[in-house]
Amino acid sequence: MTNMKVISTNKKAFHDYNVVETFETGINLVGCEVKSIKRGEVNLKDSYATVHNGQLLLKNVYVKPYDKGSFSNVDSRRDRRLLMHKNEIMRLLGKVKEKGYSIVPLKIYLQGSLVKVEIALAKGKQLYDKREAIAKKDMDRQQQRDISEAMRRR
Repeated sequence: MTNMKVISTNKKAFHDYNVVETFETGINLVGCEVKSIKRGEVNLKDSYATVHNGQLLLKNVYVKPYDKGSFSNVDSRRDRRLLMHKNEIMRLLGKVKEKGYSIVPLKIYLQGSLVKVEIALAKGKQLYDKREAIAKKDMDRQQQRDISEAMRRR
């Protein structure tokens, strides 16, 4: 991917879900939203995507209203349409109807002058899975500390 600049990532999604498959989608925005996103004033926390009437909608994404905008500003948490091919949307819908699958946005980024969203088909983690992931992270961190400490002693 050339000229890709990540604007915002959804770190909570990686904690709460196991990512099965990722997709790149376009997003339907108005001008003032694009300006706010380019300034990094967007938050993906607690956001998700759903299929409604054959369209993929991104819900609960916060885009700060553009401060120099006036009448063109829209609601900061409005539903935004994601742009995908119909057959991909139907395949996602089929997977979501299976138990435990969700569509979550992972990141918003600029590709050239276009705003893109990376969404994931993900399966929710159980509490014990989350604890296991935290314990593994702690062990890896401790191993890195031990290695760097051993290197300093040399």
